[in-house]
Amino acid sequence: MKLFLLLGVINGFLAVALGAFGAHGLEGRISEKAIATWEKAVTYQMFHTMALLVTGLLMAKFTSGSLLWAGSMFFAGIILFSGSLYIYSVTSIKTFAMITPIGGVAFLIGWVLIGTAVAKYL
Repeated sequence: MKLFLLLGVINGFLAVALGAFGAHGLEGRISEKAIATWEKAVTYQMFHTMALLVTGLLMAKFTSGSLLWAGSMFFAGIILFSGSLYIYSVTSIKTFAMITPIGGVAFLIGWVLIGTAVAKYL
């Protein structure tokens, strides 16, 4: 529980900081398309930051292996999806863009797992 709450707090901070950096520090340095990709990374990071926080709060209510895996998948998704988009935005190296769908699948698995836990325990 505590781990996912802390990861949520850290990722919330990073999402805001990276969003500001993208809006102010990268403007004029990378293409508009790359800025849009950066913004997508920030958006997905923030959405899944909230998912990490909800997972941590649900774990305070009941114990479930599904919640543990859901939180792990959300965190892995942030690293793989958003992380690869951040790097791709500033480098244009297509290999990083090919990692992004793996992070997307991790997000989807996390949502299925949290849904399973909620349906079972609430």
